[in-house]
Amino acid sequence: MYYQVSKEFFDKLPNACFGAVAVRGLDNTHEIPELEQMLAENVAACETYFAGKKPKETEDILPYRAAFTSLGINPNKFLCSIEALLTRIAKGKGFPHINAAVDLGNAVSIKHRLPMGAHDLDTIEDGLDVRLAQEGDTFIPFGSTEEEAPDAGEAVYACGHEIRTRRWTWRQSERGKITENTKAILFPIDGFSDVNAAEVQAAADELVTLLKKYFGDGLDIEVGTVTREHPRFDFFV
Repeated sequence: MYYQVSKEFFDKLPNACFGAVAVRGLDNTHEIPELEQMLAENVAACETYFAGKKPKETEDILPYRAAFTSLGINPNKFLCSIEALLTRIAKGKGFPHINAAVDLGNAVSIKHRLPMGAHDLDTIEDGLDVRLAQEGDTFIPFGSTEEEAPDAGEAVYACGHEIRTRRWTWRQSERGKITENTKAILFPIDGFSDVNAAEVQAAADELVTLLKKYFGDGLDIEVGTVTREHPRFDFFV
């Protein structure tokens, strides 16, 4: 399988960099109270960190707002996933437990204040592309059954013509969502080579450590980085 970012995307956002953790062999059918506790603790720490601040005005989020503008996305109308998440937490609204694998991804995302996706690899035939939207692309919003079409040239995560995330990191699809039956996941971590690349790597490393700790050493895990110079990560080949 592969995870790759198109030249056209990098032309618009040359400093983008992506961490990627691919894992298979998961058993996500069980509750893991330790992960629920970790998520709650990271949410509480994040709420403290943003006390008296607006996430959109902090150095954590400003680069993503600038990137959305560079991609032709209005960052006031369409919030990057991490801005939306941190804004919710900063307002004291917390964040819900979903399932163990999702809790893990959210806990790491919140701790490092980075957007992190999670895609069920068993729903992906060949690989996942970050590219600009094309004619024939379709998207099913999370929690919906109705298809919609992305805007022409919109930055998207795509599996063939199935759009898995619209407006780069704005909204994930119902297709490929992580459930208790998910056994293989790709976690992409979106950042910038000149801003937070070290944090992206730290988040990937922590994710690997926690996957092994809470889901067992028998997992198959591969870790990669995608940049303009190295736009493709092949895994499980």
